[in-house]
Amino acid sequence: MPRGSTQTRNHPRKGASIKVEPIREPDAIAEIKRNLIDAEKWRDYCLFTLGINTAYRASDLLGLTIGQVAHLRPGDLLEIKEKKTGKHRAATLNHAAHVALDDWLRVYPRRGEAGAPLFLSCRRAGPLGVSTVNRMVKTWCREIGLHGRYGSHSLRKTWGYHQRKRNDAALP
Repeated sequence: MPRGSTQTRNHPRKGASIKVEPIREPDAIAEIKRNLIDAEKWRDYCLFTLGINTAYRASDLLGLTIGQVAHLRPGDLLEIKEKKTGKHRAATLNHAAHVALDDWLRVYPRRGEAGAPLFLSCRRAGPLGVSTVNRMVKTWCREIGLHGRYGSHSLRKTWGYHQRKRNDAALP
């Protein structure tokens, strides 16, 4: 490593990509959810559930506000403008995602503020960051004994994997 470099040993070079994998086993998904519920980590449970049920990128999930989701019911469309592509994309809110949202909004400290970020950081004012979500997903997977490469993009990949394998559906 060159002297004066800000790169650490465990951090990839700028521009390098890191491949992560989906959470393939439904039992593993259920166990992560159970752990988050048992610990009463409603924010994390909501983030995980929305991530694996909408296929939105972590950056797009973290950009959601209370006003965008508070009125939604199962079957409603959650429409966002993707940060990466600038395109508008809608996902249908399923029952599991609706329940997770309800559970989180019931205890959310700023639920009356329509412009408040849905996923607040505990340590700083404002929303969680993608790097924090990356660490969270790795921790959740490690806690249940999953071995492999997991990160924030694993949530999106999990959605795609299960659409393809369980429903034999083509990916959009």
